[in-house]
Amino acid sequence: MATQRSMRSLLQAVAMLVVVFVLITGVGISQYGDSLPRIKFSPSGNSDSSLSAKPEEASKDQPTHPPDSTPPSSSPSTKGNATLRAQAPPYVRAIMDPADVTFPRLECPQPNLERYNYLGRASEPTIHAQLPRYFFALDLHQCVDLLPRLIGSILETILFLGPPNCVLSIVEGRSDDGTFEVLDELRSNLELLGIKYHLQTSDVNPTAEGTDRIEALAELRNLALKDLIEHPEHYDKDTTVIFSNDISLCMEDFLELIHQRKFQGADQTCAMDWTYVGDNPTFYDVWIARGMTGDLFFRIPEDGSWDFAWDLFWNDQKSKSRLSTWKPFQVFSCWNGVTAFTAKPIMEKKIKFRAHMEGECFQGEPKLFAKDMWFHGYGKIAVVPSINVEYSDEASKKIKALKGYTSSHVENEGDDIKINWETSPPEQVKCMPEHQHQSFKPWDEGLRSEGSP
Repeated sequence: MATQRSMRSLLQAVAMLVVVFVLITGVGISQYGDSLPRIKFSPSGNSDSSLSAKPEEASKDQPTHPPDSTPPSSSPSTKGNATLRAQAPPYVRAIMDPADVTFPRLECPQPNLERYNYLGRASEPTIHAQLPRYFFALDLHQCVDLLPRLIGSILETILFLGPPNCVLSIVEGRSDDGTFEVLDELRSNLELLGIKYHLQTSDVNPTAEGTDRIEALAELRNLALKDLIEHPEHYDKDTTVIFSNDISLCMEDFLELIHQRKFQGADQTCAMDWTYVGDNPTFYDVWIARGMTGDLFFRIPEDGSWDFAWDLFWNDQKSKSRLSTWKPFQVFSCWNGVTAFTAKPIMEKKIKFRAHMEGECFQGEPKLFAKDMWFHGYGKIAVVPSINVEYSDEASKKIKALKGYTSSHVENEGDDIKINWETSPPEQVKCMPEHQHQSFKPWDEGLRSEGSP
């Protein structure tokens, strides 16, 4: 045992020296224990990544980019602020190296990666090159301090799953804190790792006066999915979209979310997101999330008080029980900071993010998205309560200390982890355009009369 620890320490020391050398020469590499893909660099700047720790399991004919697509140019960008761009390199180094301590961030444990090894393998035997099947999407604004943890965790996840299997798409909007400059400077490092990276900017401002906030948010979400929508032929038919808000989380959180979507046969899986409005955390995404009773996750009286926020699923004992034992449970709708969902109805152009239609309850675009998913037969939507996230590194440390890291829960996973899916949605779902106006409406209000969105 002592010999194994010494050998591991030696390997980690060697790995760190490689990271430092690579970063000094302008090339990034992420190392997570000794189980992530190994990156080989050539003088020409090309990189090669295997899909697992075993070289013989790596596909020799996987393309770095989908057929008929051109990788983004790695030439320096002239956009952005020159001063902020000069401040970007330390952030880029921190993103590329999970051991970097330049910026304080949520500390992440090393998960049991054997649990997730199958996620990087081909879904079915084929003599043809595999297409990407994991699409990471984000809309980001004014969050440069979160990037080392957020994008760093995404990068670790992509390297584990295999760069040829993944695409990263980010829409940045209106930031003046260096968010765009860091994301743009990251481009050449990701390309050297064989990661296809779409970075777009948008001036759409959901909070601008006279702007329909939900319509603007829907537009931004669709923009992040643009390549998937316009070129579905470039992606695997069973592609999973992993859409994240500006949150602080670990690689294991992403992997568990994807795993539960596959393991449960789910159409969508979500985490639990929290906010600290006082000493105790409060479930955050209450305006979007609805249980299988059609009701909110916690009761909000018409005066808008959150005094009952501690009592989650007060009228749904089945969900309450599974929440308390960290077992996934079915819901009508969720987003909860980060979600993984099937791309099929998007690639088939059956649904997209949208605002409410005339005669339909005013509600957020993620709730409308879930409603449209149900309408088109994709109603296996679940919350994975072992994954708990917050919107800052400091608060994420608190929520992980209180709720536990994902790996601490999956270690004690019981036999009753599987969800018994209900095939029909609740007949009535709570409509809450504002706290003082709440009522139950038919779940498919507006869809039967107006047709498919």
